[in-house]
Amino acid sequence: QVQLVESGGGLVQAGDSLRLSCAASGRTFNIGSMGWFRQAPEKEREFVTAINWSGGNTRYTDSVKGRFIISRDNAKNTVYLQMNSLKPEDTAVYYCAANSYTVSGSLGGYDYWGQGTQVTVSS
Repeated sequence: QVQLVESGGGLVQAGDSLRLSCAASGRTFNIGSMGWFRQAPEKEREFVTAINWSGGNTRYTDSVKGRFIISRDNAKNTVYLQMNSLKPEDTAVYYCAANSYTVSGSLGGYDYWGQGTQVTVSS
């Protein structure tokens, strides 16, 4: 099993930046890739970005390209999400996820999930 704990959420204004962290523990040698998803009120959970744990290959959803950056620190078993130029439509609960294989953009592609952290962007 892999446990994931997110941190770094909060309330910011439009145009501000925020960095989320997700620390993995447990059987971290099983991790192939880690990603971030988000869920806004009354909407389905959606893919944001993901990174391959070994090679660092990344994938982003179109709405965050050029604004969000995912990175990893293998020594700390931690993945980060740097969010810049935040918009009110970025408001959501952000979830960290991990799997044992390659980068995936689908919910079903991940085996482990964190509890989520709230990001609220005011206009």
